[in-house]
Amino acid sequence: MEQNINRINTETAHSKDKLNRLAWLLDNSIRVPGTQIRFGLDGLIGLVPGIGDAAGAIISSHILTQAAQLGAPKSLLMKMGFNIGFDAILGLIPGVGDMADFVWKANYRNVQLLNEYLENPRKTVIHSRLFISLMGLLVFSGVIMIGVLGFLLMRWLWLSVQG
Repeated sequence: MEQNINRINTETAHSKDKLNRLAWLLDNSIRVPGTQIRFGLDGLIGLVPGIGDAAGAIISSHILTQAAQLGAPKSLLMKMGFNIGFDAILGLIPGVGDMADFVWKANYRNVQLLNEYLENPRKTVIHSRLFISLMGLLVFSGVIMIGVLGFLLMRWLWLSVQG
């Protein structure tokens, strides 16, 4: 039994190390000379028009898959997915998306979240659930706001036509 636990801990440590190296390669491996500004291959891949950000999101999803295999809860996986999705959606905006790849660093954020979870699962799960709840509330509020604006627009059009 103890050997099995040691093997699992060794495998987890090995996976953490590999993911830390991947996040470093994708987000922090290249330093701008004379500054403390760092970026990685994800920023360079994102510069390729059309497919760069999609390719970056696919590569980033490897960290998400590994987190799931390490037993991360759904709330943490959803938060990590948000980081990847936000990075990919920002990438659709010319110029802004390219700068976002150099600033947002979704891979580094996701590996940090996973490391925090492996060190202190309870705290990380609470924070992830709070984040997901707030995002759900934000989406719900957005839907309600769109509905209210649609209603007001239709009312205004109706009153305009009626005279």
